[in-house]
Amino acid sequence: MSVAIITGASKGLGRALAEALAERGWDLVLDARTPEVLQETAAAVGKHGTRVEALPGDVTDAAHLTALVAAAQGLGGVDLLVNNASALGAEPLVRLESLALDGLRRALEVNVVAALGLIQEALPLLRASAAGTVIDISSDAAAEAYETWGGYGASKAALDHVSAVLAEEEPGLRVWAVDPGDMNTDLYAAAVPDDEDPRPAPASVIPGFLRLLDERPASGRYAAPSLVGAR
Repeated sequence: MSVAIITGASKGLGRALAEALAERGWDLVLDARTPEVLQETAAAVGKHGTRVEALPGDVTDAAHLTALVAAAQGLGGVDLLVNNASALGAEPLVRLESLALDGLRRALEVNVVAALGLIQEALPLLRASAAGTVIDISSDAAAEAYETWGGYGASKAALDHVSAVLAEEEPGLRVWAVDPGDMNTDLYAAAVPDDEDPRPAPASVIPGFLRLLDERPASGRYAAPSLVGAR
């Protein structure tokens, strides 16, 4: 039985991925900050018959990260770690001249420091797995310069580099930085509340994530939308 830890799992991409993995029989450890929403998600995901541990908390809390890994170990180990929890740094997004430095610190703490902290906690179990995998959720803002996306993009660019170096240091693992593309999520709505252009549902890119897990290509950076479709 495979076990995955997914942060930011109560809504959006995290929940969609949790549901898809549960359908495949994965046991799950799910994290989010809002207990009520996380419990509702865990109940829905658990209907697929897999074991689901829901641990509400903040990924910047070291004790919470330890608890997530301990819960996974109780289910049998860690085969997949998905760093999906993210912070924008400002809601809505603002130009760099107006970006509060505390907001930038929060984005870096959640998107980079906490992600690496969870990886460090989980590494012994990931190394012990025959299919140890880390997926760090990236963004096109990590590679492209978009007005107002500077703080968030910088944090995701840093996460991309953490992913690339981890792949060099841990050749026995698969480490993928995955850009899911623009999606209809609470995070995007908070970032750009006045944007009325329709965005695809998170579930639309899940086949790309499943393709990565099925085909296990080399560690690297991938765009989930480009992986969706005929193989």
